[in-house]
Amino acid sequence: MKEKFSCTILQSEALTQYLLETSAYPREHEQLKEIRNATVEKYQHMSVMNVPADEGQFISMLLKIMNAKKTIEVGVFTGYSLLATALSIPNDGKIVAIDPDREAYETGLPFIKKAGVDHKIQFIDSDAMTTIQKFLDNGEEGTFDFAFVDADKENYIKYHELLLKLVKVGGIIAYDNTLWAGTVALVEEDLSQEWIDRIGVNRVHLKNLNSFLASDSRIELAHLSIGDGLSLCRRIK
Repeated sequence: MKEKFSCTILQSEALTQYLLETSAYPREHEQLKEIRNATVEKYQHMSVMNVPADEGQFISMLLKIMNAKKTIEVGVFTGYSLLATALSIPNDGKIVAIDPDREAYETGLPFIKKAGVDHKIQFIDSDAMTTIQKFLDNGEEGTFDFAFVDADKENYIKYHELLLKLVKVGGIIAYDNTLWAGTVALVEEDLSQEWIDRIGVNRVHLKNLNSFLASDSRIELAHLSIGDGLSLCRRIK
């Protein structure tokens, strides 16, 4: 068991820093670095709500391999993953970005504008399920290439049902934080009340999601040990 709860599944802080400082930070886009630093300055320990730089690099490469052009992001925070996406899709690409916290989004917006990609983003400060349903009702079923979800964990399965309709066959839905610092593997009976309080109820929600995705015949699944756990679901039905 890790000595402290942190948003990475790596057991070694030294290995985490090695990965970031050797491979991620040297290749990090300047405006991504500026968003990361501005988020730490304003939100301090809550800055871990953004994806780490190595995960941002992975998402960027995945989008380029897919030739993704139309994407949706559920949960934006200050926009690190949003900017990574915007930098990776074509100039005429589109990202629907949904988050009820406009203030957090506007923390990163100056850097998104500085990077020259804000024209690709449609930000909607609203409830995600209502917004996704509106897109479906407006005839956009099966038109999105990629979806990234980093939001309220208790609703991940509900988002999955809607996004499976919104994303095209062959498209990918990515769920963040699905290993919850490795705590999804811990046995309930072995956990003290202190640990249960520290890791929170999201561990249970994510265990339920992981079991659900593992048995979903509508997708191909790859559960990756990057960042805090990333589940990639390729729609096949």
